[in-house]
Amino acid sequence: MSVAEQAKRIQRRYAGDEDRPLGGYVAAMGAYSALVGGLTLLGRAVGARLPERFGVGDTLLLGAATFKASRLLAKDAVTSPLRAPFTRYEEPAGDDELNESVPGTGHVEHAVGELVSCPFCLNVWVGTGLAAGLVIAPRPARLAATVLTAVGVADALHLLYDAGKKLAAG
Repeated sequence: MSVAEQAKRIQRRYAGDEDRPLGGYVAAMGAYSALVGGLTLLGRAVGARLPERFGVGDTLLLGAATFKASRLLAKDAVTSPLRAPFTRYEEPAGDDELNESVPGTGHVEHAVGELVSCPFCLNVWVGTGLAAGLVIAPRPARLAATVLTAVGVADALHLLYDAGKKLAAG
């Protein structure tokens, strides 16, 4: 049995009657692996060295920045042109976020649509990029992560303020 036939058999057995884009997911994992490999080569080229460990402060900063960047990329109205080739607008989701669906077209397009419209899915990509930035170019990466974290904190304060106003009025 050829590799293509085996892949189709696995696809049918896994997905049943559903159209799950396993081939697209393989392409996405390949792209992520290429990204990690490229960042590794870039780090070596510029002589970057991995730190012995990341401190708690950097880990918290990366976590908050990854959260904000992933939500910004996956849900924000302003970034919808980046998602538009792979998603379809459905409705507002409140607080300047959008709900989008992923059309059932080609497997790679569908997998990319799921990736770019899912903040949880983007976390791995964004977190990897920010962490690599702290190793390869720590000052600009720390600045970017600090700005993203500050924006996330400001967003939370806006939401708390609005909730407080509703409680006071209600």
